[in-house]
Amino acid sequence: MTARDYVEVSKPRIVVVLVITAVTSLLAASRFDSTPGTAWDVTAWQLGFLTLAGALASMGASALNHYYDRDIDKIMDRTANRPIPAGRLSPKNVLAYGIGISILSVVIAWFTLNPVATGMIALGIFFYVIIYTAWLKRSNASNIVIGGFAGSAASMAGWATATGSIDLLGFLVGWLVFMWTPPHFWCLAIRAREEYASVRVPMLPVLVGNQRTASYILVNTAILLPYSVALAFFGLGILYTAVAAVSGSLMLVYHYKLTKNPTPEFAWKAYKVTAPYLVVIFVALALDALFYYPLPIPLIGR
Repeated sequence: MTARDYVEVSKPRIVVVLVITAVTSLLAASRFDSTPGTAWDVTAWQLGFLTLAGALASMGASALNHYYDRDIDKIMDRTANRPIPAGRLSPKNVLAYGIGISILSVVIAWFTLNPVATGMIALGIFFYVIIYTAWLKRSNASNIVIGGFAGSAASMAGWATATGSIDLLGFLVGWLVFMWTPPHFWCLAIRAREEYASVRVPMLPVLVGNQRTASYILVNTAILLPYSVALAFFGLGILYTAVAAVSGSLMLVYHYKLTKNPTPEFAWKAYKVTAPYLVVIFVALALDALFYYPLPIPLIGR
């Protein structure tokens, strides 16, 4: 048992992505708070405690995912060396760790942020641990689709930290995560199809095959691209819109190529190429607020 093992069950890469998503949403939302036009006018208090509470929430939920999946993790080659199946951490210690820091994250948010942001952090934990991990992952092919809302909750928590609420644009921005998650994760699922089949986890490629999954990936991305660009009609500017168009087009190109070559090797390549999309588009969202220049189009709801 080492600190490194606890870091591993916390899934640090996911923590970093979700914290960036939350913080950039906070910065973007500051342009729409009670004093419009004051982009990035956030306090160190908001920034620090959103980062802390968000990181702890992601770490706790990830640890509980490791605890719940310990039985199938030991069977799949990709996960067999994780701390619990490899015997480096005991299940009860990971369970206690996951529950403890999940609760701590909500308590910290309650006393330092606001009720709406706290609610979104708690909802993110609930969706990832209960809805996705414990309920849908092993029972329904929609597992990653619905479970993707856990990531949306991070964005909405950041937005609510700045504004005290989730308005229409805050919801639509958070929905970007929800729409990006399935096509991105299904690329990984194609690569790991045989392993998921061996433990009877009904990921989409297991049920419908690689070719049809690649088609679903392309359709999802073809919806995501215009959706992301259309947020310009709700008050986002040129910088965000340009980045959304370019990065979404890159995803679309690779996912189109995947339909022509739906192999595990190319799916893995598409997964890695499109993985930075979420960070890129949310960083663009924050920078768009700081260097805002509107598009010459009519706005909706503003």
